[in-house]
Amino acid sequence: MGRIMCLALALVVSMCYGMADAAAVKPPLQWHYYKVTNTCHDAEVYVRHQVELLWKNDRSITPKLLRMVSADCFVTGCDGSILLDEGTNTEKKAPQNRGLGGFVAIDKIKSVLESRCPGVVSCADILHLATRDAVHLAGGPSYPVFTGRKDGMHSNAASVDIPSPSTSLKNILQYFQSKGLNELDAATLIGAHTMGRTHCSFIVDRLYDYNGSGKPDPSMDATLLETLRKVCPPRKKGQPDPLVYLNPESGSNYNFTQSFYRRILSHQAVLGVDQQLLYGANTKQITEEFSVGFEDFRRSFAASMYKMGNFEVLTGNQGEIRRNCRYTNKGNPN
Repeated sequence: MGRIMCLALALVVSMCYGMADAAAVKPPLQWHYYKVTNTCHDAEVYVRHQVELLWKNDRSITPKLLRMVSADCFVTGCDGSILLDEGTNTEKKAPQNRGLGGFVAIDKIKSVLESRCPGVVSCADILHLATRDAVHLAGGPSYPVFTGRKDGMHSNAASVDIPSPSTSLKNILQYFQSKGLNELDAATLIGAHTMGRTHCSFIVDRLYDYNGSGKPDPSMDATLLETLRKVCPPRKKGQPDPLVYLNPESGSNYNFTQSFYRRILSHQAVLGVDQQLLYGANTKQITEEFSVGFEDFRRSFAASMYKMGNFEVLTGNQGEIRRNCRYTNKGNPN
């Protein structure tokens, strides 16, 4: 096991042994918050059961939830604001978040919890618990999710600063560092692209006009380039915007696998931001280690998801418990 992965393992071990230590996470989030406070003893059981039903019907729920939770946390913090429909300039409608899915799944889980424990479980906690359970069903790790988050009461697309899929590695690392995450976290969380799909519009520059050159990205494998061009023609106004798999080896199975990193080493990454991992000394080493060490990837993913999930959470009187995840309680039309 490499030096980087020993660090990742140490993070996970310390994290797991510290679950009962309130200092391990920003108070007052707690391990099994709803059980400990006796406000909704089986909240996590209800969430897990609904996720299992949803996943059996549609495995794409895993990458959809992963993308949603990342979009939520990386903007204004893990406050469930990505779920809001209320307003005309919401995070959900931001260009960077086009194609987000999974909202109906969260609505379903929320309706079940409202029938069992009205006004108790936040939409933000539901999103994190559901994502964790969906990742585990897809073959990923089951990582600890501390709960007790409150829901945000505002959603502003102007605050969305998520980098584009074709940004440079330098910008990506600076962005993650601004969120308190390091290079290992960045290379690990980008590994969520081991499953799921993306729109052609997010990769068309790599296929036809890389950096304004009028030519394709020279780093892209020729076979992959040919394959993607068949699905993604040059963009024209008003034409359809097809979807392509981020990792064809995972494809419609939507399974969690390290093959994503092997594809980067073979210059077969679909998104430019993914291929960029090969061009940093540390991120290249991480990519190489993950490509041959599935358990190393899973452990690191658990640690990084845990860290991201505690980014700028709302607690106490800072937010509310929404009755409907799409609306603040004040703006709820029902």
